Amino acid sequence: MGIAGWRAAHARHAGIVGLAAAVLAVSFAFDLATGPAMLPVAAVLRTLVGFTHDPMLSAIVLSLRLPIALMAVLVGAALGVSGAVMQTILANPLASSYTLGISAGAGFGAALAILVGAALPLPGAWAVPLAAFGFAGLACALVAGVGQVRGATSELLVLAGIACLFLFQALLSLLQFLASPEALQQIVFWLFGSLLRASLAKAGIVALVVACVLPVLLADAWRLTALQLGDERARALGVRVTRLRLRAFVTVSLLTGVAVAFVGTIGFVGLVAPHIARLLVGEDQRIMLPASAVFGALLLSAASVASKLIMPGTVFPIGIVTALLGVPFFAWLVLARGGRR
Repeated sequence: MGIAGWRAAHARHAGIVGLAAAVLAVSFAFDLATGPAMLPVAAVLRTLVGFTHDPMLSAIVLSLRLPIALMAVLVGAALGVSGAVMQTILANPLASSYTLGISAGAGFGAALAILVGAALPLPGAWAVPLAAFGFAGLACALVAGVGQVRGATSELLVLAGIACLFLFQALLSLLQFLASPEALQQIVFWLFGSLLRASLAKAGIVALVVACVLPVLLADAWRLTALQLGDERARALGVRVTRLRLRAFVTVSLLTGVAVAFVGTIGFVGLVAPHIARLLVGEDQRIMLPASAVFGALLLSAASVASKLIMPGTVFPIGIVTALLGVPFFAWLVLARGGRR
């Protein structure tokens, strides 16, 4: 491909990401308008820019729905980017936060915080997210520690992640067995995944982490692209493969941990969004990482809208919605990719 062809392809890929971002803006507006009280999109937009004097409308849009819609976009972007980087550093198209046990660690931490309850010296609204984030970090440290001792090959990290996954799932099952009916109900609801716990403060924390982590990953974009050629070729190009893999793994685990901590375990977004990005914009990480963020945000924002429309008056747990939408969509992606080989 010549320079002119590369520029044309780059412009086309940038246009695809721009179009997806425009669709995301529409989905965000519909997320604000959708709920038990359906609101006109025009009224929602006027409220956002401050051109309304209706206190009830302002309360519904700004206090109740805006944190949920923002959290859907931010968490979707975080999961999309983390899935893309994990699939790259592990050379595994099925890699995600679930593959390495990070979500399982977060689930165990949240369940432990729910079970001990008032014994924690923290407000209830923050105890569970902080415990989930802490144990997500612990899961990351366990896998990264194995990688440091034995060499951070993609195969070893996947095996260590699977072992970590089963460990925390077993511990979570033990807590569920010991929990009272009330605590068990809370644990199960948290594991479903929900945006109803969102607040502007929590959305701000996720936004801060995404804003700090994404530039770090983009700075390694050409190294991550080179890594897709294989470890030996990447080393020949001057990439320190082991350091890159561990650095990217720890950075992405921070991104995943903070996302999962506030909304619970949400599946398939980190798995499907990178495949959509790869299918539409290719393997160049300079454009694929932003594309994965946009498509992840779009998937979770659309799922948030769907969760309020399935049963009017009831908000479905968004983790169930993403699974119901993600399984057939992922199956279609697998069949579509397989059909071209």
